[in-house]
Amino acid sequence: MTKQAKKSASGGRDVAGLGGFLGGLGTLLEKLGELSEKGEELKESGEFQSKDGKVRGVYGFNIKVGLGDEGLKVEPFGNLGKDEKTGRPVVQEIREPLVDVFEEEDCVLVVAEMPGASDADCQVELKDDILMISAAGGDKKYRKEVLLPASFTPDKMTHTCRNGVLEVRLAR
Repeated sequence: MTKQAKKSASGGRDVAGLGGFLGGLGTLLEKLGELSEKGEELKESGEFQSKDGKVRGVYGFNIKVGLGDEGLKVEPFGNLGKDEKTGRPVVQEIREPLVDVFEEEDCVLVVAEMPGASDADCQVELKDDILMISAAGGDKKYRKEVLLPASFTPDKMTHTCRNGVLEVRLAR
């Protein structure tokens, strides 16, 4: 993409230089202000591709702003991490799925997005208030530990995975 095309695609901001970074940061801060007033969420994701067209890295974040005491919650997902020695970004083999936790009247519902995963690929383990989710099928692998709002026992847990969406129900 040419510099002019990048500038045009970004609404006139120069994304190749510092102006693009600051403009993007300004836009993010505006969105966060809007979210804090409404108690909503913002989700963004993207991919890095290698020269041969295969997906190498997936990144994203989900920002939720709750009303009252809930405050701001930023949840990253994807397979980009940081090398502990150099601090540089690295593509990891295992992706961290986007996960939402819903407290319902009769249960806690955990929903994880794991594209390409089937029910047979998923493994779910529970230890007190920690839910460990993993899936490995094909060329995609996922893993995430989720902190639950309370402790549960495995006998009160059920899960299904359809079309890459894992749903775990924990009865109260």
